[in-house]
Amino acid sequence: MRLSEFIALNVNRIVDEWEQFAKTITPAAQSMDSVSLRDHAKSILLAAARDMTKPQTPSEQAAKARGEGPEKTPSLDEAGASHGELRHNVGFDLVQMTSEFRHLRATVIRLWVDSLDSPNLAYFQDMIRFNEAIDEALAESTAAYAEQVNRSRDIFLAILGHDLRAPLQAVSMSTELLMRKTTLEGDALACASHIQRGTRHMAVMVSDLLELVRSRLGRSLPIEPAPMDMAEAAHAAIAEACAGNPECDPTLQVLGDARGNWDPGRIAQMLQNLIGNALQHGSNKRDVIVTLKGEPLSVRLTVHNYGIPIPEDAIATIFDPLVRNAGEELGQPSTSLGLGLFIVKEVVDAHKGTIEVSSNEEDGTRFTVVLPRKV
Repeated sequence: MRLSEFIALNVNRIVDEWEQFAKTITPAAQSMDSVSLRDHAKSILLAAARDMTKPQTPSEQAAKARGEGPEKTPSLDEAGASHGELRHNVGFDLVQMTSEFRHLRATVIRLWVDSLDSPNLAYFQDMIRFNEAIDEALAESTAAYAEQVNRSRDIFLAILGHDLRAPLQAVSMSTELLMRKTTLEGDALACASHIQRGTRHMAVMVSDLLELVRSRLGRSLPIEPAPMDMAEAAHAAIAEACAGNPECDPTLQVLGDARGNWDPGRIAQMLQNLIGNALQHGSNKRDVIVTLKGEPLSVRLTVHNYGIPIPEDAIATIFDPLVRNAGEELGQPSTSLGLGLFIVKEVVDAHKGTIEVSSNEEDGTRFTVVLPRKV
C-alpha cells in the first residue's frame, strides 16, 4: 500500500498516537481535553496525503527541499499555521511543539513500514514526499508560533510603556513643584536637577518604545497636521536638547520660509531625535549645524555634525529599530534604546516626506529631511 493511501485509511489511529504523545507534554497539556490535544493533526495528515499524490518533477523536488517551491499546499499551510498559534496560546514552548512533528513523522513511518510485505523503490519516494509535507507544515507552524511570540512581547511592552507613564509624570510634577516652592541650594539643587533631567529622558524613551510597538502591531504613526513654523520648533528642540548642558551650542540657520502644515508634536519629536543624535555622536557639541531651507513646495532640514563616520554597510539599516551606532558597539555608555532614528523615519513617512543620510570622515555626517508644506 502506498503511503498516501495508508495515511488516509489509518488517520484516526495515527492521531490517537499523536494525542497520547501530546498528553506527555506537561504542564501545558494537563488542562487540555482530547479535542485540544488532537488539534489540527488530522487536517495536517490528510493534507500531506493529498500533496503526496500530486505529480512532482525532480527539479521541483530539489527546489522544495530548499524551501523554494513549487506551489505550496494551502490546506497544509493553514492547518500548520493554526496549530502553531494554538500551541502557543495554550503554553507549549517551541521545542515542545516541534517535538510533536518529530513524533508524528516517526509514528507514520513506523506504522507504515510494519504494514508492508516487501518495500520497493516507489515506497522510498513516498517517504521523501511525506517528509517534505511534514517539513512544510512544521515550517508554517513555527512561523505562526514565532509571530504569536512577537505579538505577545509587543503587547507586553505596550502595557509596560503605558503603565510607566503615570509614575514618571508623578515624579516629574513633584520635582517641578519642589523646585518652585522650595529654595534649594548646593547638592540639593543639583540632585533635583538630575532627577528632572533623568525623568525627562526616561519619558522620551518610553514614548519611543510605544511608537516602536505601535508600528510592530501594524499601526501607522498617527498625525494631526496644523499650521506651524519649523524654525520655532527647531529653536525649542535645541533649547530642550541643551537644557543643563553648557557645552551644547548647535548653530541654527534659517533660509527662507520654514512654515508648513505638519503635526507640531511629531515634528518636535523628529527634531529632538535628530539633534540629540548629532550631539551624542558628534566630536564637538558646538559644531552641530541645523539648517532649514524654504523651497516652493517643501522645507528642507539638514542636521550636520563631525565625528566617527557611519560605516557604509550600516547606512542601509540606520533607521531600523534597535540599531546601534558603531561607537556604542565599542563599549561607549549610552542610555538610548536605539529607537531615535527609527522614530524619525516614522515621522517623515507619516508626513509623506523623504530622509537621506551621508557620512564620511572629511565631510562629516548629514541627515537631510524634505517635507512637503502640506500633507
